[in-house]
Amino acid sequence: MMMLVRHGQTAFNAAFAESRVDPGVNDPGLTALGRRQARAAATTLAQACAARPILRLLASPYRRTLETADIIARVLCLPIALEPLLRERAAFACDVGTPRSELAATWPGIDFGQLDEIWWHRQDVHGVEPEETLHRRCDAFCTAMAANGERAVVVCHWGVIRALTGETAANGAVVAYDPSRPQAGG
Repeated sequence: MMMLVRHGQTAFNAAFAESRVDPGVNDPGLTALGRRQARAAATTLAQACAARPILRLLASPYRRTLETADIIARVLCLPIALEPLLRERAAFACDVGTPRSELAATWPGIDFGQLDEIWWHRQDVHGVEPEETLHRRCDAFCTAMAANGERAVVVCHWGVIRALTGETAANGAVVAYDPSRPQAGG
């Protein structure tokens, strides 16, 4: 079993919720509300997992997920492991990532060695990332997680949670998920 956590609110989320127009913010960090949502998710996870502890904390390589994971890591006393398969489906400006070298300088305790310097889907070259590509990434992740059976917290994105569960999760939401069951959208 794993717990999926949608990252806390970002400036992109706040602006897009109000206008439904892409505000053009690349790889945004969390807002003050987003940090409160991450702390609330951490509290929920600590309470839900008291009887059966979480063994791993995985995060997508975007700033918003790393900031959310950092808050959760402090509460659960776990290191953060990077999981590039869980990056958001590239469709908006917020899905343009931060180069690996900048992420590594900001989070020196996380191993970014598995990332290329430019690791995100390049919309300027390839267009919007196909939904099928997201589902293939999610399938590969679930296959690996189901094989090892670890209890994990996975900090990811709206599109990833929707692909896996069929649910649309709010910022900071915690969703239980069994990686051995078929994907909702796959």
